[in-house]
Amino acid sequence: MIAMLRPVDRHDVRFLRDMLRHAYHWRLSEDAERPVYRYVRNWGRPGDAGVVAVEGPHSYGAAWYRLFTADEPGFGFVDEKTPELTIAVVPSRRGKGAGREMLEALLAQGRADGFEAVSLSTDAGQVPWYEGFGFETVAETPHAVTMIKRL
Repeated sequence: MIAMLRPVDRHDVRFLRDMLRHAYHWRLSEDAERPVYRYVRNWGRPGDAGVVAVEGPHSYGAAWYRLFTADEPGFGFVDEKTPELTIAVVPSRRGKGAGREMLEALLAQGRADGFEAVSLSTDAGQVPWYEGFGFETVAETPHAVTMIKRL
């Protein structure tokens, strides 16, 4: 095991918001109404699950999924029965296996929770990494690729 993982809880919302900055590679304001914050707003609703990578008292990565609706979809929305996954690791800890461990743990959680699949949105450069876990491309735009993994 490379990373120590613990479940996400409602006290992690600020950290998850920080991880959104890393996942989407842009500077986010503190405006809780921005569309990206739908990934963490009101954390703990049915269908929410995730893990945080920690070393001692410090968190350095997170992976989580959440169900969305057609009325308020995520960027990688497929349908209302498929949770969308988000994963990020702080730059100083990338390439050391934590992302792999978090993703494997979250896929196992999705199976345990009874989901048939998970989806995500990523940039084209990350597609080969996700394909290594069995994700398949289901949609592409000039700026993003939507992928799905059957569980």
